[in-house]
Amino acid sequence: MVLEGRTFTGNRLLKIHEIRYENPDVSFSRELSEALIILCREMDVPVPMWMKKNTHEFAAFHITVFFDEQYPEKVDFERFQIKMTD
Repeated sequence: MVLEGRTFTGNRLLKIHEIRYENPDVSFSRELSEALIILCREMDVPVPMWMKKNTHEFAAFHITVFFDEQYPEKVDFERFQIKMTD
């Protein structure tokens, strides 16, 4: 799986980063979770709370957006978007 992360403030792109991660021994949702954690670590972004709306967006479009209220601590961006590109 290739997972791309982008942080934004308003319409301004702050950071973009892409990782390739594969773990054939686990389910897709576990692989996605592991990839998200690695992506967040590499981008120096806290891991967001995954909500039901994120599941629906990702299942339908392979993309989802996390907003600043989905983080337990203050972040320096308004939204974090992840997209599966592979």
